[in-house]
Amino acid sequence: MSGRPSVAVFRPDDDRLASAVELLESMDVEPVADPMLSIRETGRVPRTDGEYTLLTSKTGIEIAAAADWSPGDTTLVAIGPKTAAAAEGAGWTVDLVPDEYTSAGLVEALAADVDGAQVEVARSDHGSSVLLDGLDEAGAYTHETVLYELVIPEGAGESAVLAADGALDAALFTSSLTVEHFVQVAADRGIAEAALEGLQEAVVGVIGPPTAETAASLGVPVDVVPGDAEFETLARETLAELETASP
Repeated sequence: MSGRPSVAVFRPDDDRLASAVELLESMDVEPVADPMLSIRETGRVPRTDGEYTLLTSKTGIEIAAAADWSPGDTTLVAIGPKTAAAAEGAGWTVDLVPDEYTSAGLVEALAADVDGAQVEVARSDHGSSVLLDGLDEAGAYTHETVLYELVIPEGAGESAVLAADGALDAALFTSSLTVEHFVQVAADRGIAEAALEGLQEAVVGVIGPPTAETAASLGVPVDVVPGDAEFETLARETLAELETASP
């Protein structure tokens, strides 16, 4: 490998992308910042009549807080520590964070308590069906409010072009949707087959098992799935694999 390895990162173009790029630069690689998600707000806010309100992202909290929404007397549930920290930063008290920071983890944490309860789920338009189906099976009366839509940003696809040209050394997929959008962008550019072939020669890291399943279903190879679903862990383990694989 000559020069610094090129590593694609697909996080939304906000502080998450900036911190990811900063981390990768500190690891002596060349970040390819290619956001595959853009946030489009719907103008809606969570309902206020739920006995439980489930928030599944920092973005959703920021949107609700900006609209002066308040949880009131609801039992506020956050999907993980970062979401909980964002909620507390908005001045809200978080009552529950599941042990497993996934939709399945939320269901497991709530299933014994929500039979007959009104449960408000506030999230993006790409939320997993696992959450609603699991709550319904537990006897809850669920309502979903879509706070924002996740769309492909205009101009996305630099990483797909590099992969198709054999010039991408590694890729860091942080959600199923980033994988789906990468494949869609490559198809839109007419380079889907070449881009997937390029990823076969690169080291591909994904944030967790659900993203790995999506990748496999779309023909995207997966080399690294860290046990800890954090971007820094994903980056470090993927780059360690890249170093091992390099001649």
